[in-house]
Amino acid sequence: MKEIRDIITAQHQAQAAGKKTALATVVQVEGSSYRRPGARMLVTEDGMLTGAISGGCLEGDALRKALLAINEQRNKLVTYDTTDEDDARFGVQLGCNGIVYILFEPIDPLDPKNPVAMLELLQMQRQQMVLCTLFTIDQRAPQPGTQCLYGGEEIEGSDRAWFREYASAGLITEIKHAFDDQRTRFTAFSIHESNLTAFIEVIPPAVALYVFGAGNDAMPLVAMADILGWEVHVADGRRTHLTSDRFPQAVSLILQKAENAISNLSFDDRTAAVLMTHNYNYDIEVLSQLTKTNCPYIGVLGPKKKMLRMLDELANSGNPISVNQLGHVYSPVGLDLGAETAEEIALSITSEIKAVLSGKRAGSLRYKEEPIHS
Repeated sequence: MKEIRDIITAQHQAQAAGKKTALATVVQVEGSSYRRPGARMLVTEDGMLTGAISGGCLEGDALRKALLAINEQRNKLVTYDTTDEDDARFGVQLGCNGIVYILFEPIDPLDPKNPVAMLELLQMQRQQMVLCTLFTIDQRAPQPGTQCLYGGEEIEGSDRAWFREYASAGLITEIKHAFDDQRTRFTAFSIHESNLTAFIEVIPPAVALYVFGAGNDAMPLVAMADILGWEVHVADGRRTHLTSDRFPQAVSLILQKAENAISNLSFDDRTAAVLMTHNYNYDIEVLSQLTKTNCPYIGVLGPKKKMLRMLDELANSGNPISVNQLGHVYSPVGLDLGAETAEEIALSITSEIKAVLSGKRAGSLRYKEEPIHS
């Protein structure tokens, strides 16, 4: 989501400066590649790049293709085939042993449903969305490009006539299925004697992180989470600590006493909370409240004996934490990285949150026998 956010910002800046742009999207990969389908990069006519579609090896050639799409004002599909030993003909030397399909779409700022506008609409929603992009591997044929966005209700499309035409091919049904089962898919179909592929991409909302505690050690955690593109909120009961000067990256600063700390907050399966107030009474009160929500990750800073003491006190006060609720509590918080400094602890915490929300065990990739990406 950070990449999408940066692309939207870059598009606004380019538009204000009167610069033409094109969006490059990885729409399909066969074999190995550094980036997977859905990776995006915005290119301006003066060569500025935002985002990435590879580890750096494709960007030079992609810049030339994007400028060509801008000059011609039409969508273009480019294939990079690194299974061919003669991949040097591309001048990129990928070495990934895969085939990468990149779609280039010039952006018309006057079109309210241009590809970047669709991304901006997607970003505004605090929910899972499905974005559909149409392309054909026949590079001589027209490339429909980014077409519609669906979030469970009305489908937002680039052209209402387009929906009436393609709905008969079952595409709308596939988009709704992708939304329901939360699985990105590729659907092939034919219309008007053209063989098209629909890249139906499920895009979850950004991770929302609530940091309870505005001490100095929270500052690198907030900064690191912002680098990852997470929406960070900081809560504390101390007005002197909870300032925008200390937390410029925070989406919101929540000045509340412990008993009201989460009264106006919402939680979903992309939410994490970390307790690091260094105030035992504040932490135990907020912990009791958080465990009654559906927050999938609740981290508690401090040693295990602190957590055990909290559990005993809550049980004795008639507010026990059930085994099921305890399954969402991570204490001591963070991965075992040997962290000592506040910055290293922030890395440990964000790494654990990422692993938990991704359903991974956070092991070293050198021991993984299957491919990195399923």
